[in-house]
Amino acid sequence: MSALVVRRLGRVEYEPTWRAMQAFSAQRTAATPDELWLLEHPPVYTQGQAGRPEHLIAATAIPVVPIDRGGQITYHGPGQVVAYLLVDLRRRGYGIRELVTRMEQAVIDVLAQHGVAAERRAGAPGVYVAGAKIAALGLRVKRGCTYHGLAFNVDMDLAPFAAINPCGYAGMAVTDCRRLGLALTHAAAADTLARALEREVYAAPAEAPPR
Repeated sequence: MSALVVRRLGRVEYEPTWRAMQAFSAQRTAATPDELWLLEHPPVYTQGQAGRPEHLIAATAIPVVPIDRGGQITYHGPGQVVAYLLVDLRRRGYGIRELVTRMEQAVIDVLAQHGVAAERRAGAPGVYVAGAKIAALGLRVKRGCTYHGLAFNVDMDLAPFAAINPCGYAGMAVTDCRRLGLALTHAAAADTLARALEREVYAAPAEAPPR
């Protein structure tokens, strides 16, 4: 099994980072180690492939970037840990739906370490606390390899979420760790999330039940 290479990129602009993910995924071979990129972005809205423009419900000065992941519109900004997973699923032995579940579990585990109960929501990928979204997920798979990933709200200005229907859901509440009473720094949250993601991504796939 190849080791997961963790890269901490700091605060970086969205579009060059997206293009770098595309380039990495296009050039990787069967021997290329998987990577996890940890970073944050300046304020930006990203609109997934199936995104509908009506989910941007108010005009703002924040740019909107149409991209190639699944899902609708979401917001990235300072104080949010963004984790991009560049993983060869062919080596892992499971598919995209299970990867999403494992990514969600990583965030649930991080919050549980701090005494916060989080959960999934059927039909709405992500992680929620008391009905409010604290982590959003979106992926692209090409030739069995993933890019994009998840965004975990740590200590951020949540006001820009009011200008969108987050992930396409009107009126969806959004929260972050600070509002839940957790005094986590961006660096500490990123490190804890990285360990949880590595554990989940590289756990053996569940055995199929006997027929």
